[in-house]
Amino acid sequence: MSQDESDYAEEMSLDELRDEIQSIDREIVELIAQRTYVADTIAQVKDERGLPTTDEEQEQAVMDRAGENAEQFDVDSNLVKAIFRLLIELNKVEQRESR
Repeated sequence: MSQDESDYAEEMSLDELRDEIQSIDREIVELIAQRTYVADTIAQVKDERGLPTTDEEQEQAVMDRAGENAEQFDVDSNLVKAIFRLLIELNKVEQRESR
């Protein structure tokens, strides 16, 4: 833990830290909902244009960006990529079911 992180942790109570986690969790869910909405819109466009559900090149680009973002924020890239793989798979399932 860096000195800044240590100072931050000392300034906040356990309850305050838990409240902050709760707020972050809500933001994460909100962002997942936004991402799902956009993915659903993409599915509609693909359907209208007769495009396949799966686009491996695009999926790889998403995974590459996820890894780069993880490194930028010093987060385990394998963890971040696993989360994005799950998001991609969930979106593909929804796309297939809506066709």
